[in-house]
Amino acid sequence: MSGSALFREKPSRKSAAKTADGPSASERIDAKIASLTDWRGERLAELRKLILEVDPEVTEDWKWMGTPVWSNHGMYVLANAHKDKVKLTFFHGARLEDPQQLFNAGLDGGKWRAIDLFAGDRIDKRALKALLREAIAYNKAHAVPRSKGSRPAP
Repeated sequence: MSGSALFREKPSRKSAAKTADGPSASERIDAKIASLTDWRGERLAELRKLILEVDPEVTEDWKWMGTPVWSNHGMYVLANAHKDKVKLTFFHGARLEDPQQLFNAGLDGGKWRAIDLFAGDRIDKRALKALLREAIAYNKAHAVPRSKGSRPAP
């Protein structure tokens, strides 16, 4: 699955502006997905698509030298492809209800919670979308610091 053409039709998606050093955050995420030629690229593209469906006002950021981050009134989720998994980390996951028990990593932390997805794992899309909506609502209801360089959602 090629990620570079998959998401171009979403004109409402925001991205941190192009830097003097190169491409925008959205372009970097496109390139990251395209560079992962195994199941991890497909999974990252699938997660991104779900985030964009849930949050048409999302800002895509590129942080920490290679991490896709999604923000709306502050950062709420990031995704990383590791050797054997794709990790979806919620910044304020410890504050979110997780009735479907999607969180399976970082459960002892006081702030973050994560979902580790391995090859062959199925995503409960309905439950994940609900969790994403809750993370956005949390950010809107609390004074969550915005990431440097991100444009706030209107």
